[in-house]
Amino acid sequence: MGRLAALLLLSSTVWAQAPDAKEIIRKSIDHDLINYDRLKNYTYTERDVERSFDKQGKVTKTEIETYEILILGGRDYERLIARNDKPLSEKETQKEQEKMDKVQAEREHESDSEKARREKQRQGERKFLDEVPEAFVFTLLGEEDVSGKPAWVIQAEPKPGYQPEHRLAKVIVKLHGKVWIDKAEYQWVKVDAQAIAAVSFGLGLVKIDQGASLHFEQTRINDEIWLPARAQIHADARLLFKHYRDNVDMEFHDYKKFQADSKLVTETDH
Repeated sequence: MGRLAALLLLSSTVWAQAPDAKEIIRKSIDHDLINYDRLKNYTYTERDVERSFDKQGKVTKTEIETYEILILGGRDYERLIARNDKPLSEKETQKEQEKMDKVQAEREHESDSEKARREKQRQGERKFLDEVPEAFVFTLLGEEDVSGKPAWVIQAEPKPGYQPEHRLAKVIVKLHGKVWIDKAEYQWVKVDAQAIAAVSFGLGLVKIDQGASLHFEQTRINDEIWLPARAQIHADARLLFKHYRDNVDMEFHDYKKFQADSKLVTETDH
């Protein structure tokens, strides 16, 4: 009887210490805010590969664009640097440079109130994440090693009857899937999600059909921040009355910390 009591006590202790899936998600969102703030201090390269398919699943078109993400006036800016893995022509490069110079000049002359308004707008872009803990039912499935580090595996299902407020929250509640969260730092290291209903954008002009899938991974940079490593989107979509079947693969690399006192050198500088 003593041994049985001891086993029951041990079992109850382990159960009591088991982490709550919803609380893990809540903490991970708090930690993600730190990443979001630090991201504006990093430059990087983004390579997007978009493949279009016909009804038989045959690739009909492949487009590759590579962007350099820079910091202009304290905010990120995308500059196209290659197409189909080939450098832009001299004419295209000059056009991109002129676009960037124009944006840089505009941002340098922004008033403090304009900068504050834009930062408030930037912070508002992630407000939909505040709804995530209440918008889903979370189940802790167990643990797995991701890149050699232990992570919680959590299933997320939309909560029946939940009425989202943020416009992006209205989109994510049509997804379900799994998320892997690093145990040591409460960071999202991987996400696999699928659309369980059609998702519409732009007043219904763009519609992604049920069954679309999303895969997303993050990696640790400079021992201080977790940033995107790759993302994959597979979707059947409709734009107006035309149907598209596309796969988009995105890779992020060459992360570098931006120094606030560094000078952006253009082609005309010597």
